[in-house]
Amino acid sequence: MRETSADLAALQDLLDRSMATAGAHLSRIITPERRLSARDVCDRLTGMSLLALATVTSDGRPLVGPVDGVFYRGSFYFGSAPDSVRFRHIRRAPYVSATHLPGESLAVTVHGKAVPVDVRSADQAGFRRTILDVYVPRYGPEWETFLDSGPVYARIDATRMFTFHMAAEPPVRRTDRVRRTDRASG
Repeated sequence: MRETSADLAALQDLLDRSMATAGAHLSRIITPERRLSARDVCDRLTGMSLLALATVTSDGRPLVGPVDGVFYRGSFYFGSAPDSVRFRHIRRAPYVSATHLPGESLAVTVHGKAVPVDVRSADQAGFRRTILDVYVPRYGPEWETFLDSGPVYARIDATRMFTFHMAAEPPVRRTDRVRRTDRASG
């Protein structure tokens, strides 16, 4: 976990403010016991987290696509090619939404503004080290050369973040279903 105590406090405040503005339907689903604390979020979102990222086209249509997300210091970061449709949208209208949904027992959704970051600048050295720690073991040391070849990154400055966690239900075995059916009919 790379978050400071100030990062955790700011993230917890964001989570609390977000739930305070949630509608009745969302509040019925994301009950207090199903929420994650800031520390829990940071503990779960290590390495690469696949995100479904939504941007907005010039005529106002949403466009969703997958991106590699890296959670660093309380925010999601993601990258793409500088000439990607995704970054063309962001340069025109930077508002985005993203969800990490690895299964039905965990969801992290964020709404906010995509802010470009330069992974070669000194103030992004910590983030650069983090993505190198994620991708070099996976793709080899040449990935750092790729990183310097021109992909662009952005951080989502969140205005809202919602988390959902629920203990995964054990899978129901076929024999269990048959036994339940037999008892119900007998």
